[in-house]
Amino acid sequence: MRERTRLMVSPLQRPLQAMAQAGGNAAVELAWLGQAGFLVRTPKLALAIDPYLSDSLARKYAGTATPHERMMPVPVAPGDLVGLDFVLCTHRHTDHMDPETLMAIFSANEKALLVAPRSARARVREIGVPDARIRYVTAGDVLAPTAELSIRVIASAHEALDRDENGDYAYVGYALTLGELTVYHSGDCVPHEGLAATLSETGADLALLPVNGRRPELAARGIPGNFTPREAAALCVAAEVPALIAHHFGMFSFNSADPAAVLAEIRTEAPDLCAFAARPDTVYAFAPNS
Repeated sequence: MRERTRLMVSPLQRPLQAMAQAGGNAAVELAWLGQAGFLVRTPKLALAIDPYLSDSLARKYAGTATPHERMMPVPVAPGDLVGLDFVLCTHRHTDHMDPETLMAIFSANEKALLVAPRSARARVREIGVPDARIRYVTAGDVLAPTAELSIRVIASAHEALDRDENGDYAYVGYALTLGELTVYHSGDCVPHEGLAATLSETGADLALLPVNGRRPELAARGIPGNFTPREAAALCVAAEVPALIAHHFGMFSFNSADPAAVLAEIRTEAPDLCAFAARPDTVYAFAPNS
């Protein structure tokens, strides 16, 4: 197992728009794009994970029992995310793999590559990303596309460990090793057997976990849930991950959570965990603590 890095964490009050154009001086900078979306920059590369930067779901579900009207505005236009090397999507749901967002990003970033689950191949083809710009993966795969980036693919359960007819997982997460730091983004996920052990093997320094929980009334409508705040904190403790940014709230009113309550529950469960509830007006800078 890779030794975990002692982190220096600096929440910076500066506009996301500035980070969209260029990164800072920290080893890794992250900004929340809303829902499960993050922009990640280092001095040598940039990537986006699960960006949802449109109103496509509001139009799709208008007039239904689950209207998907945004609670927060689009923080940055997808075409303004420039200099991206990679876009990672964890599964085919539109708030994680949005055609409008992806096509705008790929139009603005001619060299960017899409990393997506093999189980979502049909969905990716519908979106229209050129085959030459796609890398399909499944749980257990490890990609090393550049000297600065290694990607380990980990199975996720949303709320089950679903697989397609070929045995490929429907939902995955990514452990991204960026120089000395490893960041884990689970995608949509709940606790499942073996996850803590697998995450511990990555030596992750930071976890990005969805904490909007699960509700029977949503499950009855076919809307699966995610970690509760306490479950997210417990996973970090079990896997010895020292830092957490909680997310997947503040987007759709029917399936959200209160950030202050989220953070309070995390701190009750794991008082020594370096934890944040994601904010759209904050850039998180992570660097090795010498």
